[in-house]
Amino acid sequence: MSTGRTPEIADEVLARLSEGEPLRAILRSDPERFPGKSQWYAWMAEDEDLAARFRQAREEGADAIAEECLEIADDARNDWMERQGEDGQGEGFQLNGEHVQRSKLRIHTRMQLLAKWFPQRYGDKVAMEHTGPGGGPVQTVTRIERRIVKAE
Repeated sequence: MSTGRTPEIADEVLARLSEGEPLRAILRSDPERFPGKSQWYAWMAEDEDLAARFRQAREEGADAIAEECLEIADDARNDWMERQGEDGQGEGFQLNGEHVQRSKLRIHTRMQLLAKWFPQRYGDKVAMEHTGPGGGPVQTVTRIERRIVKAE
């Protein structure tokens, strides 16, 4: 496990993170060079510049993951498979439901993570509106009470 922090290590981790690779996978890919996750977070706690660069790389990585979702959705290479007849000759094409469902799961998982990590950007917009009768504006009524107090 790496204990020494170098600019090259930080730069490589941040570059891979900005391409959408998860931090955990990066750090585990070469335990001899990269720190453990807790050590990485300790480095960020000590260095505000590294922490700021990390946040920027995470945002760029989120965009890379969103773009990957489009690539998965647009890739139809294995959506259809050739159906073989009893004589071994092709009878036409059949939808490869397993591949389509797997692609759908891959996209859904990525989008769910993006919505959790960056709800303002990738989450569903939730708006709560208050309206008055018939959808009109909310009406407020202020009452002022006046009392006459008899002096004795």
